Amino acid sequence: MAKLGEICAFQSGGTPSKNKPEYFGGEIPWISTTALNGGKINEADAVAWITPKAIRESAAKIVPANSIMVGTRVGIGKVAINTVEMSTSQDVISLIGIDKDKWYKPYLCKLLLSKKDYFNSQARGATIKGIKIDVVANIDVPEIDYATQRKVAATLSKIDTLIVLRKQQLAKLDELVKARFVEMFGDVLLNSMQWPEKTLESMADIVSGITKGRKTAEADLQEVPYMAVSNVKDGYIDWTTVKTILATRQEIEQYRLMPDDILMTEGGDPDKVGRGAIIKVPLKKSIHQNHIFRVRLDEQEVLPSFFAEYLRHQKAKRYFLGCAKQTTGIASINMRQLRALPTLVPPLSLQNQFAAFVERVDQQKQTVQQSLEKLELMKKVLMQEYFG
Repeated sequence: MAKLGEICAFQSGGTPSKNKPEYFGGEIPWISTTALNGGKINEADAVAWITPKAIRESAAKIVPANSIMVGTRVGIGKVAINTVEMSTSQDVISLIGIDKDKWYKPYLCKLLLSKKDYFNSQARGATIKGIKIDVVANIDVPEIDYATQRKVAATLSKIDTLIVLRKQQLAKLDELVKARFVEMFGDVLLNSMQWPEKTLESMADIVSGITKGRKTAEADLQEVPYMAVSNVKDGYIDWTTVKTILATRQEIEQYRLMPDDILMTEGGDPDKVGRGAIIKVPLKKSIHQNHIFRVRLDEQEVLPSFFAEYLRHQKAKRYFLGCAKQTTGIASINMRQLRALPTLVPPLSLQNQFAAFVERVDQQKQTVQQSLEKLELMKKVLMQEYFG
């Protein structure tokens, strides 16, 4: 077993001063961690182009072609191999001087990617966290023959390719639902099909959740799943990171989530405020936090499948963005604004047709998602086997 610092040298990067225009507009590609894609990068990935003068007079340096680049801040653990000479920001260190006859660089990249969680655990800093070169230099490198290194890298690359493919399939299925929605209901922003419109509160029971850390005098508390904002994605629920909370029987009864409930977030990035997703099968006795609204629809008026997709289109998005309170880049809506959400109400028969279509697509998505999860598990197991 070798240490990474024993098989290469490290070169840090730098950012030329933007107050000196003579440093920019040159022929040297310069990148930040945003360009590190886990594979190979070239001049097409440049964030900026700098001049030889910038190299001479600033901390920026030329990185030899076919070096390994590693993000140490604002993208910790991201990697790439540059196929051309370029320069990097101070958030990137470059591994140079690697014996190419002994070490297969894509293999070393896979090794580094397997350590991303470790790198993040070692990150330090008050505002922007980063890792020092020593953390990277002390990584253990299994000393296996070159042919085996190539085989390991090829196996992991094949799995990565399949993972990307599965994610693309899921995205295309989402696009299929979106296209079908527009085909059936028209442009909802313009209400091109002139559907009736009602406020959400006239068709739904809407409640906010409970606050963590609240005081309760009851001693007989139960530990139950506690849905947070981070669990509500744009169009789906992420069950993988659900935490728990101690709640009273009354709270569980009052806030318990049911099948076909829709969870909506009160705040977040401006383009995501008001995002929502249907709960298909809730965890037993799960409840939600106060930064989430639970919407329980009157299904004689509007169906969950229709409403969940409606939230992803411009009429709802623009409404939330227009009335949201924004501070320091975070937007938020309140209960009054959500209750007033203007909602189109097409005929229930048409909504049922759309719901049946969504159900068929969801079955396909479930198959793809299961395949994706198996691939990600396989990758994790192999990473552990290869790199420890």
